[in-house]
Amino acid sequence: MTFEQIIQNLQNKVYHPIYLLHGEESYFIDEISDYIEANVLDEMEREFNLTILYGRDCTTDAIVSAAKRYPMMASHQVIIVKEAQDVPKLEELAGYIEKAVPTTILVLAHKTKKVDSRKIFFKRADKFGVTFEAKKLYDSQIPAWVKEFIAKKGYTIDQKSCSLLVEYLGGDLSKIANELEKLMLNIPEKSMITPEIIEKYIGISKDYNVFELNKALAAKNILKANQIITHFALNPKENPIQKVIPIVFSFFLKLLLYQTNVQKANPSELKAIVGTPFLQEFESAARQFPVRKTAMIISYLREYDVKSKGVDSTSSVDGGDLLKELVFKILH
Repeated sequence: MTFEQIIQNLQNKVYHPIYLLHGEESYFIDEISDYIEANVLDEMEREFNLTILYGRDCTTDAIVSAAKRYPMMASHQVIIVKEAQDVPKLEELAGYIEKAVPTTILVLAHKTKKVDSRKIFFKRADKFGVTFEAKKLYDSQIPAWVKEFIAKKGYTIDQKSCSLLVEYLGGDLSKIANELEKLMLNIPEKSMITPEIIEKYIGISKDYNVFELNKALAAKNILKANQIITHFALNPKENPIQKVIPIVFSFFLKLLLYQTNVQKANPSELKAIVGTPFLQEFESAARQFPVRKTAMIISYLREYDVKSKGVDSTSSVDGGDLLKELVFKILH
């Protein structure tokens, strides 16, 4: 069952006795468990029929004991086990799942990894309840997810702003959602989210950010690149080198993938290989950097990533100076 199907069923009050939510993307797991916590029971019913447990603090016996209780003055009771991956011998719940109490909704929020689908525990959860694997999105899928998230809230966003958010905040959906929720509290409904709004409420400069740095490097715009890294050096807490390097590394790694596959892959295949539907910036960057230079840049980025973390160094490392050295090597 998909995320959307689960939420739709819950909205239609179609409930199941077991929800095994597992996988690497905690955002989807939290969204489902939070929806169940907030909406299945009304405020008065929650007082007696909502139980929140934490994996490291409970046992399977305690979960089964709670699950076998009957609801008080409500049609259901809800038990949510957060961090279920920390429950010792979680698979012993297989016995309860086969004979689950129909008036109990047991939610197992199993994060960081998927449950082995070959085990009887999973098979019974799948047969008698709902199983959902929360998979990490590919980098190429995140911009579309951001646009859909914003659209569901009644707002719009342009492509530049979307790319800016993703480049700066990375692939952590929970972090992106939290930042957008805070931003939306400060702007009128149905607004267009622009770089200026992002700069004001999230703190990402529309002119001096890693997204713009990548564009300047790709175009070999020496003046612009140096203006950006000078800004970074003056604002090290907002733009630490340890945050900048991985994003620049990702860009040049995608550029290398583009360069080594552009002659043998069709456009659709190339977009999948590179991991983005937007290939124009890589087309222009490929004209500036031969493949050999791109490979050297990736090597420089690895070298300076290590240096920025003080590995094999007895003296303090100035991130701004290291970044200036790195950018010089990339551009020359």
